[in-house]
Amino acid sequence: MQWLGFIIRFVVSALVLIVVSWLSPGFVVTGGFVGALIAAAVIAILGYIAEVLLGERVTPQSRGIIGFIAAAVVIYLAQFIIPQYLSVSIIGALISAFIIGLIDAFVPTVLR
Repeated sequence: MQWLGFIIRFVVSALVLIVVSWLSPGFVVTGGFVGALIAAAVIAILGYIAEVLLGERVTPQSRGIIGFIAAAVVIYLAQFIIPQYLSVSIIGALISAFIIGLIDAFVPTVLR
């Protein structure tokens, strides 16, 4: 049952990335749903690494300015790992981090 929750989390995250790519200028997810799934996985891994390095201040639950900036940096850095699926400008990373934060407030990708 734990795997089902894991899969649902990544599907929801991929859908959120697709919505954000429609709403945010400078944030483009290519490759359709598969590209969004890959981007969600890379962003999750980079987010985990940022959480390990910077502590709990950058977790989605903290919602502070440090968490917002860390999310924007993670999104921006993800494009260098998977350039065939993700293209992000600096402004696009900031706007998309804000939009993802808003969406996460209503549709959390992590069970609280």
